[in-house]
Amino acid sequence: MDFLPEDLEAYIQAHCQEEPQLLSELNRETWLKVLVPRMLSGHVQGRVLSMLSKMIRPSYILEIGTYTGYSAICFAEGLQKDGKIITIDKNEELTPILKKYMFQSELGKQIEFKVGMASEIIPDLEDGIDLVFIDADKANYSLYFDLVIDKVVLGGYILADNVLWSGNVVNESRKEDKGTKGIIEFNAKVQADDRVENVLFPVRDGIMVMRKK
Repeated sequence: MDFLPEDLEAYIQAHCQEEPQLLSELNRETWLKVLVPRMLSGHVQGRVLSMLSKMIRPSYILEIGTYTGYSAICFAEGLQKDGKIITIDKNEELTPILKKYMFQSELGKQIEFKVGMASEIIPDLEDGIDLVFIDADKANYSLYFDLVIDKVVLGGYILADNVLWSGNVVNESRKEDKGTKGIIEFNAKVQADDRVENVLFPVRDGIMVMRKK
């Protein structure tokens, strides 16, 4: 769903820093060869994620949902020199495109890809996470939040993508859809949790930004 008129979207894109060449090529190949390419963060949201990472200057990032690696590369741009990002995805079939782009980037040595169910991997990860990005199956957003909140440092951030879910969060006819229901429950959960302060950014399909108090 497009929330803004096409000409305004074009204006916004024209007034954001250009995406690096590697990301531009990854963007193009994802749209040409991978199923559901709109899952890719893309130019504008990618620059937003990169900017947030550069503002936070994390040393330890966790990404839940890798897809083709675009957002992982964006986040890695803001990592401290010796920092790392762990990115998790259950889809091993996308490994070839990750090797072509994510691991061949200048930041590739700071990215660790784990294949499997995030719910099984997260409990074994080290604490001290500075930044989390949740962008996987929507029905489990609340579960992922519960799994990471105690692993995040005080003052650390949790971001969750697609929290507007193409506008379905305010569409009465779609509120019982599994994905929509998961997002609505997650948004309400975050709003009521006094361990975080939060703001919903209307960027693309919505990014919930949480800071652990």
